[in-house]
Amino acid sequence: MNPTDVRWMALALSLGQRGLGQVWPNPAVGCVIIRDGQLVGRGWTQPGGRPHGEVEALRQAGAKARGATAYVTLEPCAHHGKTPPCAQALIDAGIARVVGAISDPDPRVAGKGYEMLKAAKIPVTTGVLAENARQTHIGFLSRITKSRPAITLKLAASLDGRIATHSGDSRWITGPQARRHVHMLRANHDAVMIGSGTAIGDDPDLSVRNLGLAGRSPVRVVIDTSLRTPLASRLAKTAGKSATWMCHGPDAATVNWRKTGAKLIACNTIDTGQIDLNDALEKLAAKGLTRVLVEGGGQLAASLIKLDLVDELQTFTAGVAIGGDGRAQLGALGIDALKTAPRFKLIDSRNLDGDILNIWRPS
Repeated sequence: MNPTDVRWMALALSLGQRGLGQVWPNPAVGCVIIRDGQLVGRGWTQPGGRPHGEVEALRQAGAKARGATAYVTLEPCAHHGKTPPCAQALIDAGIARVVGAISDPDPRVAGKGYEMLKAAKIPVTTGVLAENARQTHIGFLSRITKSRPAITLKLAASLDGRIATHSGDSRWITGPQARRHVHMLRANHDAVMIGSGTAIGDDPDLSVRNLGLAGRSPVRVVIDTSLRTPLASRLAKTAGKSATWMCHGPDAATVNWRKTGAKLIACNTIDTGQIDLNDALEKLAAKGLTRVLVEGGGQLAASLIKLDLVDELQTFTAGVAIGGDGRAQLGALGIDALKTAPRFKLIDSRNLDGDILNIWRPS
């Protein structure tokens, strides 16, 4: 692989990641424009999904785009939506070469963007840092190909895998740096999801704090079959100001919750009476969500793992022991034989001022 192409695509990917959590349902695309070895334009998808990254980079490059090379982290769009096709914008600007990371599986694009460029006699190179791009765009790709958002599951526990003492005391197991990392995770996801048990027991507000990014707080999603989350909770009291979506069963009483300003999403249930998570995620994807951070509780986490719905697992381990009478970080998985247990591969490990963050993906 051409080292120059790798260098500039890495920059495009890093720029595109600035849009994560802010551009759904669109992908967070990064683009850089290089002429004679010099960076003349850079851009990334803007909040709300427009302008696209290519348009921003072309705007910055101006006349210097003619004869230059454009590096784009996802195939340029080829369809007329609210804006003209980005592939046509690259052609009209006089771009001489395009380097792409991956193709766009959206049926409206799916190779047509690259075909437009080639038809205009513009050389196209693809597959540069493709795996990196797939991870950056995993939410968008999942929404298009699996009809569900990508799921990041966050678990924070003691050395012995407990999330609270027997009395329910859980604040704080991890330290400030770990909690800061969680707020950054919230900022680059479209939504943060919890179960009703966590909503009741912890009364969280799930906003982004202490980062100067209050405007990047995600949609708050609660899986609550019977809508038992109290109307006196912080989630209910702030539902009119901060986007709050309640995924409930078909028989839930919705009148009072509807008055809070929350979006109510009726979901199918399974034989146990719990929300059908596949159905819930499909409905969240249909509303545009591409990346969801799941923060609790243990039974919701276990259910997602059992259903093979977790795309990335981030575990925080604190240097504290709670004991067997504490609350386990995962609910029951019903595993009899170890060979049938879900397995994950370690991708990264970091020391966050004494707390250990491990990042895992399904094996």
